[in-house]
Amino acid sequence: TAVTLGTPVASTSGTSIDFTGIPSGTKMIVISFVTVSTNGTSMKFIQLGDTGGIEITGYSSVGSRIIGGTASAANSTAAFILSSNAAADELSGSVILTLENSTNNTWNITGTVSYLATDATYMASGTKSLSAVLDRVRITTLNGTDAFDLGEINIAYLS
Repeated sequence: TAVTLGTPVASTSGTSIDFTGIPSGTKMIVISFVTVSTNGTSMKFIQLGDTGGIEITGYSSVGSRIIGGTASAANSTAAFILSSNAAADELSGSVILTLENSTNNTWNITGTVSYLATDATYMASGTKSLSAVLDRVRITTLNGTDAFDLGEINIAYLS
């Protein structure tokens, strides 16, 4: 079993970044962020999809944040959530998606990204069952209109 590294994508424009063509049989996906930011205050979302497209319902997700010692959290049924909601946040770190049940196409997420300048840490956790085999991942925002303006995102997957 080999790890396949995707092609890094500059997160410097657009309202979403899609990684497609993830092969059937993939059991783990690592999404890596390097100084990723957007031009608005909408929280960052990670959504999964299959041949039918990106799924926007059925997630059970909590995003927690600790900024300078103060903790808070948000939840979502529309995506896995990273509760960073500041335009200036330059997020770096990784989240890991793992296939929990191949019969139900159930995926779990866990991971941490941070922004050093404000001592901020953002954690994601949750689960989602897809209608078919996963073949794509989208990184976007809650409002879907904030644009990416800095950084790079990549995936690596294990089949």
